[in-house]
Amino acid sequence: MIRRDFLQRMASGGMLLSAGKFPMHALGNSALPPEIKKITILHTNDVHSRIDPFPMDGGRNEGRGGVVRRGALIDSIRREGNPVLLLDAGDFFQGTPYFNLFGGEIELKAMSALGYDAATIGNHDFDGGIDGLANQMHNANFPLISSNYDFSDTVLHDKVKPFKVFTFEEIKVGVFGLGIELRGLVPQTLYKATRYLDPVKHAADTAKFLRKEMGCQYVVCMSHLGFKYQEEKISDVSLASLTNDIDLIIGGHTHTFLRDAELVPNQDKSQVVVNQVGWGGIRLGRIDVFFEKNRPGRCEACQNLKV
Repeated sequence: MIRRDFLQRMASGGMLLSAGKFPMHALGNSALPPEIKKITILHTNDVHSRIDPFPMDGGRNEGRGGVVRRGALIDSIRREGNPVLLLDAGDFFQGTPYFNLFGGEIELKAMSALGYDAATIGNHDFDGGIDGLANQMHNANFPLISSNYDFSDTVLHDKVKPFKVFTFEEIKVGVFGLGIELRGLVPQTLYKATRYLDPVKHAADTAKFLRKEMGCQYVVCMSHLGFKYQEEKISDVSLASLTNDIDLIIGGHTHTFLRDAELVPNQDKSQVVVNQVGWGGIRLGRIDVFFEKNRPGRCEACQNLKV
C-alpha cells in the first residue's frame, strides 16, 4: 500500500487508527503518540552479488544500487529512531565476479555490515553447492531461515532455522522463510539431499504457530517462490490467498519491480501485503507498520525506495 492510499484509508476511518487520534502529518514523524508503536521493515531480494553500483555504461541502471548507497539509505532510516527489521528474500549469491572469486564471503560480510536481521535461501544460493553455502555461513551474523527446505540429511542440518521471533518492547514479529522447488532449477549435485516441502502447508502451519503459540502480533514471510505466474504454480499471490495468519509477504525470484505493494485477501478475507523490489539492489522495500496499544490489528504504509 503506497502512502497516498494509506492516508486516504486512514481519513475514511477504515483502518486501525483514526485521523482524530493520529494526525496525517504525523505519519512520517518519529514523535508518535505513546499509544502508537511503529516498526519499519526494510527488505531486499535477488541482489545477486551486486556489491558495487551498476557501471556507468549508458545502461538504464547505471550508477544505481551498490552496498554503500544501500547502507547510507538504511542508516538514514534507522536514524528516524523507530525499530527497524532488515530482511532479504534470497538469491544474495551469484551475478558478479565477487561470487566467482570469493564464493559468497563478500556478500554475507556485506549483509552483516549492513545489519541484516534474517534472510531466506534462494535457488542461486546453492550455486556454490550446499557445502559451499554451509562453509560461508560463519560470515553471516544473521540467521538463514527456511520452513519448507528439509536439510535433515545435509550439512545444513541445525544450521537453518524455520522461523525467528523478534521482540520490540511488547510487540512480537514472527519471521519465516520459503524456498522454491529446486528440482529443474538447480542440479541435484549442488543441493544434494535437501527435500522440498509443500510451501502452502508449511506456511500455514508456521504462521499459525507464530500467531497462536508464540503470540506474534505480526507475521512476515520471506518468500523465494516468485510474485505471480500465468500457469498454476504456487506464488506469493496464490500463497497469500490460500493461507491465514500471514500479514506481509516479501518476495523474490521473479525480479518483479512493483510500484506499489499488492493487497491480497486471505482465506479469512483479511488483507495480506505482498511486495517485491526487483533485483540487483536497485530498490529497497520499506513497510512502516503501526500498532495501537491494547487494540488488535495494525496498518501499513509501503514504499519502494530507489537506491
